[in-house]
Amino acid sequence: MRSPPLSLYDEEKRLLWHLRTEGMAARSELATALQISNAAVTKLSGRLLALGLIEEAEASGAKGRGRPTVPLRLAPSGGYAVGATLHTGLLEIALVDHAGGVIALTSEQIDPPEPRRFAKLVNRRIHALAAQHRLLGARLFGFGLSVPGPALSRDGSRRNVVDSLPGWRDVPLLQIMDEELGLPVWIENDATAAALAEYYLGGLLTHCTTAVVILLGYGIGAGIIDDRRLLKGELGNAGEIGLLYPLGEPRPSPLDLIAVLREEGCDIQSLADFEKTMRGHEPTIERWLDRAAGQLEHAVNSAIAWFDPGAIRLSSPLPAALMNQLADRLNRGRLIWGEHRDKSARSDIRVSSLGGTSTALGAALLPIHALTSRG
Repeated sequence: MRSPPLSLYDEEKRLLWHLRTEGMAARSELATALQISNAAVTKLSGRLLALGLIEEAEASGAKGRGRPTVPLRLAPSGGYAVGATLHTGLLEIALVDHAGGVIALTSEQIDPPEPRRFAKLVNRRIHALAAQHRLLGARLFGFGLSVPGPALSRDGSRRNVVDSLPGWRDVPLLQIMDEELGLPVWIENDATAAALAEYYLGGLLTHCTTAVVILLGYGIGAGIIDDRRLLKGELGNAGEIGLLYPLGEPRPSPLDLIAVLREEGCDIQSLADFEKTMRGHEPTIERWLDRAAGQLEHAVNSAIAWFDPGAIRLSSPLPAALMNQLADRLNRGRLIWGEHRDKSARSDIRVSSLGGTSTALGAALLPIHALTSRG
């Protein structure tokens, strides 16, 4: 199932990245933007067309007025990538095409398997999805995995995975996935994956170059896009803001909210039960939102000060209505945008429209991002 390795020249990557970030463009426009000759663009685009990574869009220009301009764009059929994430009792798998379009997004309830059984299960699901969507024989860029927990090694192959996934902590995940899948593998923290999904699929790619996505998932984390690159840190743990909220103490996390609701007599077992069990517990939820907004305010202000983001997004499997209330509280709070930013340059915190799917989608985008990005 492994596709032949795809090797691109730096100039080819630049051209693809420009089309991804700026949209389709004519060859002459690409020459100007990339500061290379028209002949060079013709040569580069010729190879990328032959590889199926770009395609010619419908010609523009009025008929009878010379040769019409034929713009180039990314070709969705150029290949696809697969991503997966494992929540407590839930496996999510996403397929994304070369242009960033979502081919498939599936979820199923399972008992958390140990890593090798998980890899075998994912391998079967990939084959089934490829057949279902007529992708057998298509170029498969690779597999991305998002996991909850910071990296323990510089290459990110071993991670401090949460206790609810037994057998995952400090094992060679990269090696296991590679052996079982026979594919190029990328592994990232779930918050970083969520940031990548929000950047590509949440509309930020053409809106800004720097963004911060705060994920309220298993715990609290942040993914950071800096100058259109994933900010990784020394060990790949940039954005590990959960360290600001010690375990065993009140935290602005969904698991903390579930614990608070249980203490108030709510019969809630998981986030899947949230909307059907929250009725009658609105005052408890309001108090939790007040406290969570106050706790997150420091992290948000730190992000503003350190990264000067063009956008800040909240991502979570919690219901969108609840997350919007949290965002409203933060926006009404004491956010320190600074006097150098006038009101038009200040970015309200918004909630991701991707909800709980962001980590699987972001995992699928990892191979796509690696193909042409600078990091």
